Amino acid sequence: MKMNEVDRNKVSPMMLQYMKVKDKYKDIIIFYRLGDFYEMFFEDAIVCSRELELTLTGRSAGLDEKVPMCGVPFHSYLPYLEKLVNKGYKVAICEQMSDPKTTKGMVEREVVQIVTRGTMMDNRLQEKDNNFIGNIYDFEYCYGISYTDITTGYFYCLLVPNDKNKVVSEIVNRGIKEIIVNSKINREIINILRDDYNLLVTITDNIYEKNDYEMIYSELKDIRLVTTIKHLLDYVISVKKGDLSHLQKVELINLNSYLLFDIHTKRNLELVETMRLHERMYSLLWLLDKTKTAMGGRALKQAIENPLTDIVEIKRRYEIIEKLLTEFILREDLRNYLEQVYDIERLSSRICYGNVNARDLIQLKNTLKVLPYIKEILSKLNYSKTIDTLSDLYKLLEESINDDNPPIGIKEGSLIKSRYNSELDELRNIRSGSKDFILNLEQEEKERTGIKTLKVGFNKIFGYYIEVSKGSIPLIKEEFNYERRQTLANCERFITPLLKEKENIIFGAEEKIINLEYKLFMEIRDKVKEYIPILQKISKVIAEIDMMTSLAIIAEENNYVKPEINFNKEVEIISGRHPVVEKVIKDDYVSNDIIMKDGTDILLITGPNMAGKSTYMRQFAIIVIMAQMGSFVPAKSCKIPIFDRIFTRIGASDDLVSGDSTFMVEMKEANNAISEATQDSLILFDELGRGTATYDGMSLAQAILEYIHDKIKAKTLFSTHYHELTSLSNSLKNLKNVHVSAIEEDGKITFLHKIKNGAVDKSYGIHVAALANLPKSLINRAEEILNIYEKKENKKETFTQTSLFLPIEEEKSEIESKLKEINPLEITPIEALNILYELKEKIEKR
Repeated sequence: MKMNEVDRNKVSPMMLQYMKVKDKYKDIIIFYRLGDFYEMFFEDAIVCSRELELTLTGRSAGLDEKVPMCGVPFHSYLPYLEKLVNKGYKVAICEQMSDPKTTKGMVEREVVQIVTRGTMMDNRLQEKDNNFIGNIYDFEYCYGISYTDITTGYFYCLLVPNDKNKVVSEIVNRGIKEIIVNSKINREIINILRDDYNLLVTITDNIYEKNDYEMIYSELKDIRLVTTIKHLLDYVISVKKGDLSHLQKVELINLNSYLLFDIHTKRNLELVETMRLHERMYSLLWLLDKTKTAMGGRALKQAIENPLTDIVEIKRRYEIIEKLLTEFILREDLRNYLEQVYDIERLSSRICYGNVNARDLIQLKNTLKVLPYIKEILSKLNYSKTIDTLSDLYKLLEESINDDNPPIGIKEGSLIKSRYNSELDELRNIRSGSKDFILNLEQEEKERTGIKTLKVGFNKIFGYYIEVSKGSIPLIKEEFNYERRQTLANCERFITPLLKEKENIIFGAEEKIINLEYKLFMEIRDKVKEYIPILQKISKVIAEIDMMTSLAIIAEENNYVKPEINFNKEVEIISGRHPVVEKVIKDDYVSNDIIMKDGTDILLITGPNMAGKSTYMRQFAIIVIMAQMGSFVPAKSCKIPIFDRIFTRIGASDDLVSGDSTFMVEMKEANNAISEATQDSLILFDELGRGTATYDGMSLAQAILEYIHDKIKAKTLFSTHYHELTSLSNSLKNLKNVHVSAIEEDGKITFLHKIKNGAVDKSYGIHVAALANLPKSLINRAEEILNIYEKKENKKETFTQTSLFLPIEEEKSEIESKLKEINPLEITPIEALNILYELKEKIEKR
């Protein structure tokens, strides 16, 4: 049964109320609160039963046929909600807005928020990851991009050129999980984001017109950026339907301030997750993350993904690490205190939005407790930033919030400490006195009635009662004033006027206590809310010092060194290492130098498969990224310039989504590098051109090397199995040959993983195949074939001129000429055999 097939004149009032809500949220699943459950009906129920593996049932709604229904408990709905949202659905939470106990007629219900992939705020989010929601506003000649993490309040914006590849790259590279676009946008962009990157995309042209969030963008002069931000704000505010005043002043991103690389480079280098399993373990982030706070963890991830080009800021971070390495006792004290700091940023958002509870405020109080100690250590370290310790806020929370295991909810009482509010203390005394009376009542009744088995009990349905077993019922006399309340199989329960009076006092006091505690808690929350701007400033300092402490610990544990930044474009990395590979294989790791001095711009790397060429290239890029994020690096010494971009083509794979072959992917990424790179860029090409025929690939590889050498002049590492290319060092003065060494003994190969100057003339591919235990007969046959090809290759020459496209005079083959003269239709079979024999003799002589 579908909702649009239902006659609304026949449905029950409750179902009619549901249908009116659903009319406003047609494409959104409604979690409709009914008592202790969130229920879903009609098409929503069918979808949820399938996606959440729930039993699909039916509900009578005044119709001949039951309405499809399924549900989840409201007190444990979050896992179900998260599963739907991660699958790309939007979910509207429809709550009961009035108390069913006191409401006559239909309980009022209203959608209080819509939860989407980019607007989740609950504690199930990964604490060290941001949850960005962003937008693209198409101005036809350029794109505006803004994005925010509403769990922390950070807000960013930038403008990008009118280029679909660039706008998609920015969105994907920044880890934005949900995108809002205006209707002018190229539909191809929407399709790429949805299909290739599985992003939730919503199309809307609405702009937020009110000024209550003006603080976010008030300092921006560019109306395009303001429009972009208002476009995103309208969606976020309409979805969350709550106070988002914790959103911070927008940060305008200047791309020139960062070392830029695309999503493919981030994945190739395994900066924040591994390529194969998409897990944090064995990524660069995994290695560097010794942070103690969620804020520090998020700051570290942002630093890895956004290395700097600002030399002053980079050197400031080096100085902080040096100080932390020297003052190791202060550093360890600092780490101990940081371990007691909770996620101030996300606590602030919960306080502001209104879904904070007493346990959250206790976490805030415990954080505030250690701030004076952290401030003192920062002062001793001569750290350039300081923090406010907020002693008055700590005092408020210490005096008010019950820290003895308070409930998760805020309408159950047990939130406020004694002696905080005199009215609350008085109500508690009344309740306590009445409960003491009831505890004594059992003994008094036993003595008064002579019934030794008599008990005084309580349950939520019948309240307080006196329980008498069936055998003792005859002992009850009229003067006892016992009034029967409930009959059970083996006993009966009674009340007395005095017990009823005390029950009313207790229940009255209990209700008043809960209401008063809720009111006091709201007042405290609103008071805490006033401190959010200061808390956010504190969190930024905590995040940075936690990140820097982590980098110092890693530098000390792994013998990293401080890089030296130069301005002469020279690279001199002595005994450099790949930090993750080194950590995994430990003692067996072989360090290597990367030296590009005296005008050398290109290292052409040859050597066998599995010998370490790709690791060597990745090592260079990771050292650059670590250096420019302000970290020490894995080397004995490191002198490098500041790079503006990194381009990589490492690994071979088809792009199955777009239908591109390996070779097409190679060419697209090569084109991206060639068109975007400057002389301050770093290019890493691993065996470029292998996706096509040998001579095509070699020709393109040579042409690309010449173009980079002559036109771009970027620092480039280019590995290849086309050994003919090594002769380019004779004509390209800024190209230098290096190779990964290996030893061949008795037909077996040993990889040394050491980079040496000069080139090698073979790739040892068959030896590697032998290591993979291919059949011996197959290996022997491959060696025979290789010998034939090598003899032929020795007769050929490699072109080393700077252009591959000059016309070449080919000498006509005598045999070819003879064949062209023959007309098969005009000769007899015996003549054909004679000609064939003659040609065969000529071939053998040659």
